[in-house]
Amino acid sequence: MNRYSLILMLTVLSAVSLLIALSTGSVGTPAAVWNSLTGTGDATLREIVLDLRLPRALAAFGTGAALALAGAMMQVLLRNPLADPYILGTSGGAAVAALIGIMLGATGFFIDALAFTGALGSTLLVFTLAQSRTERSSGRLLLTGVVTAAGWGAAISLLLALAPERALRGMLFWLMGDFSFAGNPASVLTIAFLAMVIGMLLAPTLNLLATGERQAALLGVEVQPVRSGLYFLSSLLTAVAVTTAGTVGFVGLVIPHLIRLVGDADHRTVMPCSALAGGCLLVIADTLARSAVAPVQLPVGAITAVLGVPLFLVLLRRTGSDRH
Repeated sequence: MNRYSLILMLTVLSAVSLLIALSTGSVGTPAAVWNSLTGTGDATLREIVLDLRLPRALAAFGTGAALALAGAMMQVLLRNPLADPYILGTSGGAAVAALIGIMLGATGFFIDALAFTGALGSTLLVFTLAQSRTERSSGRLLLTGVVTAAGWGAAISLLLALAPERALRGMLFWLMGDFSFAGNPASVLTIAFLAMVIGMLLAPTLNLLATGERQAALLGVEVQPVRSGLYFLSSLLTAVAVTTAGTVGFVGLVIPHLIRLVGDADHRTVMPCSALAGGCLLVIADTLARSAVAPVQLPVGAITAVLGVPLFLVLLRRTGSDRH
């Protein structure tokens, strides 16, 4: 599909998903929500939409965009479509650091800083452990990331076992993905937007880097600074996503892979389309999570797994058939 057609289609789908999110609940229809937003509808509904549903929907969109962009960047670093923050342990490192901060009584900026430190530290740990004296293969990196993620999972289990009982349920829901307490979505939206712009500006460099570090260096790319920038940016995106909604899997794995199949592998397409599609997916997942068995709210991570696992298996099968 043409790049601009795909971007336009995903923009429309994103707007539709946000409207559905604002209209889903015990009160309100799309027409009533629109009237309340324009100031001609019910004042109570307007307050519900602006104070509760809109911040939550925007936080979900920003988180999905951040995870999809982080996944796309990590797939460039590893040259492997199976890479994403969840599988490589970046999300786990951020979650462990954030949980430690919560247990120590930290709030606000300090939790964000701890999550970023945990995400960046986990990413550097994976790439350091996977580095041999002769080469760094994508398979070795991926395996190291999976083992590191398992280690972070064990650390999370230990922290949950030590956590006070009154905080346990909230911590569990947060770990599985929960937007119930998502506050101001401005930070996650701003960071995701800036990362998308940077990714688009670096698209020619990323295209070369995806062919291999040696080939990119021969073509004039300063590989190490670009790699360091991708480490930093993907860790920042993961950290802000984790502090907004907890650990949500499969978004960074499925979305960039889907965009490459529907559109093309050019990162001028992959970056903006991944951000839009990731945001759209997580808005839909959060809407399902809070409405499927209302008034009970399901963890968003469970919804993304239900949607993401079969979709990724279909995409993987299609990729294999195309190569054959």
